[in-house]
Amino acid sequence: MIPLESQDKVPVRNRSEARLNARLERSLLMYTAAAGAAGVGILALAPPAEAKIVYTAANVQILGPRSFYNLDLNHDGITDFRITNTTNYNTDQAFWDLFVRPNQGNAAIGTFVYRGFPPNARALGLGARIGAAGEHLYSQSAKMVSFYVGGGGSSAHGNWNNVTNHYLGFKFQIAGETHFGWARFDVRVLTGPVRINALLTGYAYETIPNRPIIAGQTSGPDEPENPASLTTPAPPQPAMLGLLAMGSPGLSVWRREESTDQEAISRSNQ
Repeated sequence: MIPLESQDKVPVRNRSEARLNARLERSLLMYTAAAGAAGVGILALAPPAEAKIVYTAANVQILGPRSFYNLDLNHDGITDFRITNTTNYNTDQAFWDLFVRPNQGNAAIGTFVYRGFPPNARALGLGARIGAAGEHLYSQSAKMVSFYVGGGGSSAHGNWNNVTNHYLGFKFQIAGETHFGWARFDVRVLTGPVRINALLTGYAYETIPNRPIIAGQTSGPDEPENPASLTTPAPPQPAMLGLLAMGSPGLSVWRREESTDQEAISRSNQ
């Protein structure tokens, strides 16, 4: 405690520093409270997780008369689809069949031809959107291509008759959630002798549930991001968070305190 008769002898610089410290302490308390509120707002503006396409290159021959390939799109050890290439004979007929057979809960994009016959798996072109509304998805086995020889002659049937770089579209399950994917094939139906050659050249899936995928895309998001996000200003620096949270009153207080403190420092240095 400074005696009354000694108060006038307290240096001006010490009194100015005391006032400055008090103002800085008030400003710091205001900033700390406001910055917490502003931080919540900044976190709310964080962008969503980016879509990711996982692609696997392949070079797998699937040849008849008795062969298959277990397609595990996401490499979790569970077969999602089985591609079969088989030959069957009876008394006066022979059938060569290339089929896609979904695991339970999965489906392939296809179309029915007639009632009582299996659906035809679609041979999608590069850039086709898989997972769009209105697609025909079939959980039963779907024919890619078949070749028939019998009393009525011989003929090939199906959308995959002699195609290169076309895509099977899929819907499949990962931990109970629906994902979309594709597999790319070259398929040849040959005669002399009759056989179907199928070559799997790659496959991919979208990691975000229920998000469509583009046939042939092997990386990155399958759709461009919102252009507005490209012009969003950078988050403010920490020293400005309190001002933003407080609005114009906080800005005025900060400027007034800053001006007063600068004047006090200037006087103390004279």
